[in-house]
Amino acid sequence: MSGQGTPSDLRVSLVQGDTRWHDPAGNRAHYAALMAPLAGHTDLVVLPETFTSGFSNAAISQAEDMAGPTVAWLRDQAAALGAAVTGSVQLREGDGVYNRLLFATPDGQLQQYDKRHLFRYGGEHERYAAGRERLSVEWKGWRINPQVCYDLRFPVFCRNRFDTERAGQMDFDLQIFVANWPSARAYAWKTLLRARAIENLCYVAAVNRVGVDGNDLHYAGDSAVIDFLGQPQLEVREVEQVVTTTLSAAALAAHRARFPAMLDADRFTLDASGDSA
Repeated sequence: MSGQGTPSDLRVSLVQGDTRWHDPAGNRAHYAALMAPLAGHTDLVVLPETFTSGFSNAAISQAEDMAGPTVAWLRDQAAALGAAVTGSVQLREGDGVYNRLLFATPDGQLQQYDKRHLFRYGGEHERYAAGRERLSVEWKGWRINPQVCYDLRFPVFCRNRFDTERAGQMDFDLQIFVANWPSARAYAWKTLLRARAIENLCYVAAVNRVGVDGNDLHYAGDSAVIDFLGQPQLEVREVEQVVTTTLSAAALAAHRARFPAMLDADRFTLDASGDSA
């Protein structure tokens, strides 16, 4: 883990909401109300994918830019809660619109990750631009790798690397997935989350939405925090709910010391296109 010694434990809150269809202002108000009780009681708040609109190709016409109200709202929420807040929205930059994950901290800092793998089955690749590089965030002594929905199916892009030249650190300690993952593929969602945690020797925090969207797709939630053994530390069923759990830095460090599989891992780099090299 990053920093000197073992960092503090990390309180993570999952906001499993029923996102309103194509209603950015309504969703900002709705999610603000869900998060408000968390002020002072958490370190990291995770919202679903496309939490201002739902997962919709048609919502591209509503895409804001980085100077729009949602980016300002996210910064305000982080400041009000005294915690980092993350989730993805459609954002326009230049000639393209990205499914962009934003990671805001209480000091006003903002980092971003553009979804690399666009969901071909749903036509996302025809309307949205793909990102190129994955993001690593350091927060409260934890190294965090946020990903968006379909990225979960691509283990090379999600792979945790070990760098002996970087004080023996791994790329990340916590991997985040924000999603709009329909219930028809719930088994894959739950299985792949466990696989990513086990193979990457890390915690996984994943937030999916609930309800039925404007395309008549049903979402069962199944948001979860999975530990480094692939065991669920927290699971949320099909109900709108906000839950918080604490990740143990000492337990993670002990597991990596006891079972150092990263020392036998294959070495690789990710090039600018997201492919392995």
